Amino acid sequence: MTMTQDSRCRVVRPCAPSQGKQGLGYAVGVSAETTGAQAIHLQVVTIPPGAAGAAHRHAGHETAIYALSGRSGCWWGETLQHHDWVKAGEYFYIPPGMPHLPYNPSRDTPFVAVIARTDPKEQEGVELMAHLQPPASPA
Repeated sequence: MTMTQDSRCRVVRPCAPSQGKQGLGYAVGVSAETTGAQAIHLQVVTIPPGAAGAAHRHAGHETAIYALSGRSGCWWGETLQHHDWVKAGEYFYIPPGMPHLPYNPSRDTPFVAVIARTDPKEQEGVELMAHLQPPASPA
């Protein structure tokens, strides 16, 4: 195998969180921008107490989440008609193109999770869906 700049293993140092289109703070790790990744993106999301992301979907990309701490609710479905809770130590899978809206119901505990997505440019495939609003309370 011929070694090129893009074929090297590398360590990615934590970066300062930045706000994504969804309105949440992301600390990007592995991405097209940081490593030249071609089919994966890995980051940490923090949802502050009482905060929520905007309704959105990732067209054509799968998302896998592993909750590190706290608890999050997530509305999902074509009209955000479904709801799940995700807590520390649990995984959550979002199929390609599935509308969803994550939030943190806690008054004092941030929700922190690792997110892996099949979109190496992560924010490029984000489609905001402002017309979707979740029901008033979880089912």
